[in-house]
Amino acid sequence: MEIERINEHTVKFYISYNDIEQRGFEREEIWYNRERSEELFWEMMDEIHQEEEFTIDGPLWIQVQALEKGLEVLVTRAQLSKDGNKYELPVGDDKMPGDEKIESLLDQQFHSKYEDKDFIEEFEEENFQFLIRFQDFEDIISLAHRIQLEGLSNSLFSYENKYYLFIEFNEEIYTEDELEDMLSIVLEYGQESAMSIHRIEEYGKKIINEDALAVMVKHFSL
Repeated sequence: MEIERINEHTVKFYISYNDIEQRGFEREEIWYNRERSEELFWEMMDEIHQEEEFTIDGPLWIQVQALEKGLEVLVTRAQLSKDGNKYELPVGDDKMPGDEKIESLLDQQFHSKYEDKDFIEEFEEENFQFLIRFQDFEDIISLAHRIQLEGLSNSLFSYENKYYLFIEFNEEIYTEDELEDMLSIVLEYGQESAMSIHRIEEYGKKIINEDALAVMVKHFSL
């Protein structure tokens, strides 16, 4: 996969059909199966996040162009308006031409729902939920012994030889500054993943369903 960082908010990548097949996806699935196209998309975004540190922290605008030997995808993060009250998506007349079938698979899943006011409000309310990827199990143990566990919902998964901690901070207990401090501690040990928790729940293996960090403290010492 070829990745090009356009600017702070936009990344473009090209993936050949051969590369898609080597990742375990059939070309027909990408055209007609929304779940499989979404799975491929998040796999690619996770790779981009690792290589380019392109973090998904808001709504996305996705443009897909189907080429003869592969797909060219442009992904742009929406930005908060100057007054901070709403997201602004870079939608205009310069939209790249693409195949409507495959574009709709991604566009309907990601773009259209971000235009909905209720969804944006829901996103803003849930912006202290994170999926964190860990390379080493020992890093999770170290985190468990360091972070404040009260008001912290978390579950542990494994997927493709990596560990994922889905963590939700209770905003009613902590101030915004305290929440940011806690998140910074978490990110000392792991990296935020661009994949969705739904993908991990479906394709990964659940190790500890709830209070994973508390379980780690109980059973593993430093």
